[in-house]
Amino acid sequence: MPDVTIGATAAYLAVPVASPGPWPGVVAIHEAFGLNDDIRAHADRLAALGYLALAPDLLGGKFWMRCIRNMFRQIAAGSGPAFEVLDACRGWLAERPDSTGKTGVIGFCMGGGFALLTAGSGFEVAAVNYGQLPRDLDTVLAGACPVVASYGGRDRSLPRAAAKLEQALTNAGVVHDVKEYPTAGHAFLNDAENGPRVLTQSAPAAMAGTG
Repeated sequence: MPDVTIGATAAYLAVPVASPGPWPGVVAIHEAFGLNDDIRAHADRLAALGYLALAPDLLGGKFWMRCIRNMFRQIAAGSGPAFEVLDACRGWLAERPDSTGKTGVIGFCMGGGFALLTAGSGFEVAAVNYGQLPRDLDTVLAGACPVVASYGGRDRSLPRAAAKLEQALTNAGVVHDVKEYPTAGHAFLNDAENGPRVLTQSAPAAMAGTG
């Protein structure tokens, strides 16, 4: 699958090959450790299911802790350059001649936080995988598109996140499907542990105060 550039942001594009287009699009947002083989594999799986899948590299290939912290600060603020990139990716997919014009968003860990925050920003549906919850959850969910969310019951970094999100989506009248898998921990959709060990150990500190 090809690498593409959206504005100044590098991205991985996975295009369906088993069925003729046009296809709906999906923006796939990586976890805290950047665009890696796991996220490319997720994009490939989405393409195999009949979606145009675009995975932007929000970190620009820089795995410095200050860059990761900056991403979580943007999640906490609900605004910043990353949101502009994601909106550009949504528009880029929707405008492709092989697209139906409809685009969803899926995110993992840090990306799950972004996916939830962009659920009210033009996407048709949002898939949130172990994403942290914003403090102003009720405000964020006002006018949100349908949300599918998955959490691990053994994920100590996100205690009761599934129950909190379920209640908030219900209160907001948003169509949703939230599940907590009792025996799963964090990042249970990864094929392997990602990121340098020092960053893996530091990720909870970067997330602190954002949910």
